[in-house]
Amino acid sequence: MFNRGLVAIAALAPLLSLASAPSFADSAEGHAVKVVSDSVITSQRAELSKAAIDGHFGPQSPRDIDTPSGINKIAFNSAPGRSQMNLCNIHLHSAAEHRGGQFTSYVGNGDGKGYGGGFKYNGRLTAAELEPVREKVGSAEHGALVPGDTIEIHFVYSTAHVKPGPTLAACLSKENGNPQLRVEAVVAVLVNDRKAADFTKMTRLSVVNGYNVAPNIPDDLGKPVSYAGSTTGPSYNMKPSSLQVTWNVRPSVVKVDILSLASWLRSNPFDEDHAHGVRNLVIDPALLSRIQAAE
Repeated sequence: MFNRGLVAIAALAPLLSLASAPSFADSAEGHAVKVVSDSVITSQRAELSKAAIDGHFGPQSPRDIDTPSGINKIAFNSAPGRSQMNLCNIHLHSAAEHRGGQFTSYVGNGDGKGYGGGFKYNGRLTAAELEPVREKVGSAEHGALVPGDTIEIHFVYSTAHVKPGPTLAACLSKENGNPQLRVEAVVAVLVNDRKAADFTKMTRLSVVNGYNVAPNIPDDLGKPVSYAGSTTGPSYNMKPSSLQVTWNVRPSVVKVDILSLASWLRSNPFDEDHAHGVRNLVIDPALLSRIQAAE
C-alpha cells in the first residue's frame, strides 16, 4: 500500500497545471507572444472533446461561470467546506482561466500552449496604477508580469492529512492518494499601488482547529460560483483531466499590489516563481457540469 501510494503521488503530481515554459521570454498577458490562429484552438477543443467523451471522463475546467448549462452526466460528491480541509497548495495563472463576472474580456488565442490567452479584468485602471515598476515580477523564462495584468489565484484544499507544499503532490499522501479536492479561485488585477491588497497577506498560512488554512482569502468578491470540474492548465488543452475538483470561483476582481506579489514569488513554501499558463476555456456542454448553486 505504501509503494502504491508513492506511485500515485508521482503520477498525479503534474496534474495541477504546472505548464512547461514557452520558447520566448516576454509571454505574460498583454505582451508579445506568437499567436496561433482560431483553427488551432478549434482543433485542440475538438481533440479534447473526442478524448473526454470516448473515455467517459467527468466534467472539466475552466468554464464560463455566467453560463450554468452543462450536460456531463458523471457526478461526484461536493468536497467539504474549506474549514474542514487542509490547504495544500497555492499557485497562480497568467490571466484568468475562467470567464465571467468582471473578467470577460478575451486576451486572445495566445501561443496555444497556455501563454497569451485567457481573460482579463473588464474595468479601467488609472495611469498611476499602470505605472511600470522597476522590479521584474516573475521569471523572464515564463514572462514577467506588469501592472495591468490579470492573474487567477488557486487556493487548493485536500481532505488528505497533508501540509502546504509544492505542486499537487502536496495534496496527496501515502495513506490517501485519492482525496477530495477543492479550489478556491480568486481573480486579481495587478496594480502599482502599495495601498492595494497585499498578496503576501492574502496567502498567509495558519492552523485552525487542526487544519492548515489560508485565512485571508477575500470574502468580499461576490458570492462564489460553485461547480464540479477538474484540474486545469494548458497540459489539458487536448486531453481531459481525470481528477475531480469542487470549484468556488469569485465573480469580482481584487486589485493587488504588484510588488507584494513580487515579494511572495521570491520566497514562498510552494516553490512558485512565476505565473503558469492557462487552459483553453471549456465550452462543450458534454464536458461541463450544470452549475446548481453558489456556495
